[in-house]
Amino acid sequence: MSRLYLSAPHMGGLEAGYVAEAFATNWLSSVGPNLDAFEDELARVVGAPTCALASGTAALHLALRALGVGPGDEVLCPTLTFVASVNPIAYLGARPVLLDSERTSFNLDPCCLEDALRAAERRGRRPAALVVVHLYGQSADLDAILPLAARYGVPVVEDAAEALGTEHRGRQVGALGDVGVLSFNGNKIITTTGGGALTSRDRALVDRARFWSTQARDPGIAYEHSELGYNYRMSNVLAGIGRGQLAVLAERVRQRRRVAFQYRDAFADLDGLELMPQAEWGLHTNWLSVFTVDPTRLGVDRDALLAALARDDIEARPAWKPMHLQPLYASAERVGGAVAEDVFARGICLPSSSFLTDDDLGRVIRAVRGAVPGASAS
Repeated sequence: MSRLYLSAPHMGGLEAGYVAEAFATNWLSSVGPNLDAFEDELARVVGAPTCALASGTAALHLALRALGVGPGDEVLCPTLTFVASVNPIAYLGARPVLLDSERTSFNLDPCCLEDALRAAERRGRRPAALVVVHLYGQSADLDAILPLAARYGVPVVEDAAEALGTEHRGRQVGALGDVGVLSFNGNKIITTTGGGALTSRDRALVDRARFWSTQARDPGIAYEHSELGYNYRMSNVLAGIGRGQLAVLAERVRQRRRVAFQYRDAFADLDGLELMPQAEWGLHTNWLSVFTVDPTRLGVDRDALLAALARDDIEARPAWKPMHLQPLYASAERVGGAVAEDVFARGICLPSSSFLTDDDLGRVIRAVRGAVPGASAS
């Protein structure tokens, strides 16, 4: 049996044609028709202008810089996330303030956010930005978060790196705050093999990020630079892959949801193994199928399930390790943390690739059930 990976790329069929066109026309650098078209097509999906970049991390870095984040500033962000949601804060010399999750969606807790905003106000400081992560393809509670941020005058960056195709109240996340970030890494719901994008309804902000992403070269024939820039632009070749992938986004969302719900139904009789909550305020893509384990009820803990899956050459992982438990950010200021710690301790991410067959899913299901005392094989 071949190894089952957690989340592998899934090509749709059109990608090779766009890439071949880039080679045939010799548009191989960070300019070209695929790049322009990809940005236009992506803008139609998210509902706002976009700039295609080398990674989601680059996009977050430029987003924070565009909002004026600098040395000594405080930036609010969730503790339950991947480290790339926090590192760009440090790139700019700012300090992350880590906020706990709520249990309805595992995303940032609006109550912790309000506590942090009030504490900052008492100190006479206003956070320079708020990073809201849409975790595992599920929208955060924007109905509560956006008004809070607006009341305190704090701009919002939506880290939608895991959430292309995710909706909040029928609207694609990523362009609902002041600026948004997307990722097309190889493990995402669609991929450009490596890449990301910045999006905002503020076209001037997007244009500024695009300028910085190409080493901030000033207009004119000379290579003259008056601002600090970066080599962050996506290539025309990778944008061709992105165009083919965008064409199958809706199908990939359906396939990821099918995987998650097939697991859910297969484990319905197992007391203590539950699919992560599906919040009522949006469409959850289930980019990863995340379950929580109650070892007392299930009779086995999360790590035993991981070991059983590994023995069958099936890749599975814990939920994200909170940032306040990471050596890199252990000294950061935080509000709460118990919910994030619990999700990390009990959360397991099962193989979620959109091309998984019923036989593949059956193999995962049998491995999980086989590790649970008294459970039948299927």
